[in-house]
Amino acid sequence: MLENDLELLRACILPLTDWHKANRRSLPWRDSPTPYTVWISEIMLQQTRIEAVIPYYHRFLNELPDVAALAACGEERLLKLWEGLGYYSRARNLKKAAEKVMADFGGELPRTAAELRTLPGIGDYTAGAIASIACGEGEPAVDGNVLRVVMRLLARGDDVLSQKTKSDVSDALRRIYPRGEAAGLLTEGLMELGETVCIPNGEARCLLCPLFSRCRAAASGTVALYPVRSAKKQRRIEARTVLLLRCGERYAIEKRPDKGLLAGLWQLPNRNGSLSEAELREQLAAEGLVPLQIEALGKATHIFTHVEWHMVGYRVELAAESASLVWKTVDELNADYAIPTAFRAYTKYL
Repeated sequence: MLENDLELLRACILPLTDWHKANRRSLPWRDSPTPYTVWISEIMLQQTRIEAVIPYYHRFLNELPDVAALAACGEERLLKLWEGLGYYSRARNLKKAAEKVMADFGGELPRTAAELRTLPGIGDYTAGAIASIACGEGEPAVDGNVLRVVMRLLARGDDVLSQKTKSDVSDALRRIYPRGEAAGLLTEGLMELGETVCIPNGEARCLLCPLFSRCRAAASGTVALYPVRSAKKQRRIEARTVLLLRCGERYAIEKRPDKGLLAGLWQLPNRNGSLSEAELREQLAAEGLVPLQIEALGKATHIFTHVEWHMVGYRVELAAESASLVWKTVDELNADYAIPTAFRAYTKYL
């Protein structure tokens, strides 16, 4: 970036941190932040709204209050604590990272971004957030909110979906970032500004912005033109038939393959394609299953990052359990098994 860009960014530090101190929302992970609490909150907040995260955060910290407890937690219990947040690889990486911290760092999370990046699941953004907020290191945490704020502030048309743009913004901020308490305030201030004022959807609330008088896009009336994004690749559509198989008081679940989408998670049995009731009866018969009753449960859609499931569902009462599936009561499922939210439209019928 040009020197005048850096000067503008530097001039924004004090007004932004002062604004944040006066206006920041009260969030549980902001009270006496530690590397562990910042880490857990930032991983949970990836792809998930703040309001949705708060109850999960409290439940998680109550049961797993430190790195040692997280490292010792069994995977099934960990996934149950995570149930509903989605992107379950995040939870698995938390455990892997905790195990590495216990083995290599004496049970204490590293306090520098460089060391934090060596842990599974911790990239540049999360490392920067932990290091600046909890440890006072002059390290930025650049995500979509921060990119949007910076692109509008500087009126730059760089593609924010490009890794080069993210790296350029990170490098520029690193050159002007403060240390100590101000580092955490700046990181949180940039996040807060992007989440509540310089918003992604709808009209930016420029008159509430502490950087309004310095913002080049605001001065030129071009805020709506930024940030610039390249066209996203279209999601692949997959048709699925989801089965709520019941025999007596028990329902069937099965485990997904260890690799790929929702790897290693428990799921409701499902089939490729959108099967009619007649096609389903034929397929079940070919598998040696005898349906006593079939009830249509309607259609549902679930969107993943790169795939979109278009589903039809059926509740099927079987004459006998299939040995190829795992059978559990509703109480057992609720207590011990994490079923991905992709199936929520049908698990509600349990």
